[in-house]
Amino acid sequence: MHLLTRRSAAMERLPDSDFSSLPNWDRPRLQPPSVRTGLLETCSNSGCRSGWLHLWRSRSAPMIEGAWTCSAACTAERLKLVVAREMDGRGSVVEKHRHRVPLGLLMLEQGWITAPQLRSALESQRKNGAGRLGHWLIAKEGISEQLVTRALGLQWSCPVLPLESHDPEGLAPLLPRFFVDAFGALPLRVAAGKLIYLGFEDRLDPVLSLAVERISGLRVESGLVQGSLFQAAHTRMLQAPFPHVELLEAVSEPAMVRALTRRVEQVRPIDSRIVRVHDCLWLRMWTRTQTGPLPEPSSIQDVICTIALR
Repeated sequence: MHLLTRRSAAMERLPDSDFSSLPNWDRPRLQPPSVRTGLLETCSNSGCRSGWLHLWRSRSAPMIEGAWTCSAACTAERLKLVVAREMDGRGSVVEKHRHRVPLGLLMLEQGWITAPQLRSALESQRKNGAGRLGHWLIAKEGISEQLVTRALGLQWSCPVLPLESHDPEGLAPLLPRFFVDAFGALPLRVAAGKLIYLGFEDRLDPVLSLAVERISGLRVESGLVQGSLFQAAHTRMLQAPFPHVELLEAVSEPAMVRALTRRVEQVRPIDSRIVRVHDCLWLRMWTRTQTGPLPEPSSIQDVICTIALR
């Protein structure tokens, strides 16, 4: 399902896709943005024709992925390349993740449930036509939620993460509220200023985790959070004040580039980065120097852009 379709009323429609796979590229370890000057710098647009004339242009911004552009035309050319990179492979088919060992069989092999309990839970699932097996094991067979979460962690080969000292407001600048809501993500904490813990309820989202890593410059460790604890914390997270975000829907890739160019030229960020998150492009712009692992909410502006379905 196209993620922005249900929110189309809140979008600006812009005057030719599936974003489901990530571009295959070596991602550098990015650093928090800092103030830089365009004076004596080389324009990052390889096709720039202004030469030494850009020395007389009174602009030290915008910066796009740490590189300066000397004019709006060069910003457009630079963004054209970045958008093309992120859109690479957008038409590829992504299969739904299938675990090698089903949850019920895994728990049976571990001795956490019995064969009659598994058959009963599967029958309840079949009769109701909905609900995950773990839900029926908890609801009908009395299996503990902690044990089901532990089994899911084994399936995904990931840790089960705790929720102590969770600070929704402090973590809100990490990513837009839209992604927290649409992808069921829960930022948990930042460790040692270098590592972000990102929690999910019953399945990981490696695409979103990678996007957060590339935008923040910090390493992301994804894991699962026990369902009842996750739901309460996720609700609190959605109520926190998030940075400003703008939703755009373009009719083609060139239209997307034009829209993003206008936003970058209007804001003139000291740095900006673009990543793809499933069927969206996420542009983050910093307007002030970032001094810690997470930016101040007032110092960043987010744009989420997608191509309209036809």
